[in-house]
Amino acid sequence: MGKHHHHHGHDHDHHDHHDHDHDHDHDHHHHDHGHHQHGHDVVIQAPDTALAEKHRSALERGAGRNKVLFFDMESGIAGDMTIAALVDLGVPFSIVEEAVRALGLSGYALELARASAGAIGASHFDVKVQADQPHRHYRDIDAMIARAPLDPPTKALAQKIFLKLAEAEAEVHRTSLAEVAFHEVGAVDSIVDVVGAAACLSFLEARVIATPAPLGRGHVHCAHGTLPLPAPAALLCLRGVPTVDSGLDVELVTPTGAAIVATVAESFTARWPGLVTERVGWGAGTRSLADRPNALRVVLGTPLAESQSKEHEYVVLEANVDDMTGELAGHALSVLLESGAIDAWAAPVTMKKGRPGLVLSALCRTEAAERVSEVLLRETSSLGARRYAVTRSERPRHMVEVETAFGKLPLKVAEGPYGPAQVKPEFDACAKAARAAGVPVREVIAAALAAYRARS
Repeated sequence: MGKHHHHHGHDHDHHDHHDHDHDHDHDHHHHDHGHHQHGHDVVIQAPDTALAEKHRSALERGAGRNKVLFFDMESGIAGDMTIAALVDLGVPFSIVEEAVRALGLSGYALELARASAGAIGASHFDVKVQADQPHRHYRDIDAMIARAPLDPPTKALAQKIFLKLAEAEAEVHRTSLAEVAFHEVGAVDSIVDVVGAAACLSFLEARVIATPAPLGRGHVHCAHGTLPLPAPAALLCLRGVPTVDSGLDVELVTPTGAAIVATVAESFTARWPGLVTERVGWGAGTRSLADRPNALRVVLGTPLAESQSKEHEYVVLEANVDDMTGELAGHALSVLLESGAIDAWAAPVTMKKGRPGLVLSALCRTEAAERVSEVLLRETSSLGARRYAVTRSERPRHMVEVETAFGKLPLKVAEGPYGPAQVKPEFDACAKAARAAGVPVREVIAAALAAYRARS
């Protein structure tokens, strides 16, 4: 699965491409006609990081806490466009550079440039591969991310995104996950895009929602031959994500872009969300589009409902089952949480004819109800899923990191007018640190709490 290049730049893991350092507007299929109308041309200036960042004051770490980051994907999404848009929003470019540097890769350079997509000013991000690169298997890439000195949220998110991408590629090529290969330039591009995007999103700490993904038709030529659009791996990454027809015979959503948005977006909306807008960022692609500027727009803002009330609208989904094993029920709960449920649980009940059974339940935001309901019906043997609206009062919460003898550890701090703050170390990070140090996890949790108290 090497790399081919298309209007987004460098973000598709199919095609061996060695001449990476030239314009990316390759005519690799017949759908290029009509994409260079004057009004929507993409113009990229000479790279200058300081110039590219100058128009926007830098955001602070955690600037997205209790806020929404909205991905407006009218022109699709790719990994490079995601990083460009988030830096254009105000995430310091150094966050991307430091995260990528931590991987220990060589033979590449990162470029940030000012760009214009039609009449819209934007940022453009590119990876210039300057030396021959080896083929890299998924297991090697995952190990590279695992051992890199990245902050725990960035590392966990990058691994989750890359796993989704590798699982899709493995299914397309009918091979095992361990044997999935990312070829030369494609591997470097994908690694940089995934880790860079994960670093930006972890830096912001915002909830992500997105529009449905616009898909093109036609074909694209790559090292594996001719592939249909939407690209097979991209479509598999988009399982559970709403998709719409773009009306264009061109690739708008790449596998890496699909893996990013499918992993981080908690819900999708075809309408503009209720937001008090604070910041807008534009990430330009490379190829011009016939009927729209080729740029991803990201919007950071405060949800309208949260600015007006402490109560939010939620939905509880339920399904009764009497023929699922505990193993299957546990798996169903995991998949529900991955699909956007805020919480999921199972409770024993006695059903008709005295049969023992389970009620599988999921709590989610109203806009995610359809997606979670589909998962509930797919992953259980139930023939129907109930739903009812609920409200809940919430403590405002944010993440903090503390230094301990076991390394940096993240904690969730929940405050508000409900008595003393609730402080809870992230258990998975503590468990990992405990294994590495050979101590009980309770010692790591105690150390994290002590470090938090010492700083406050």
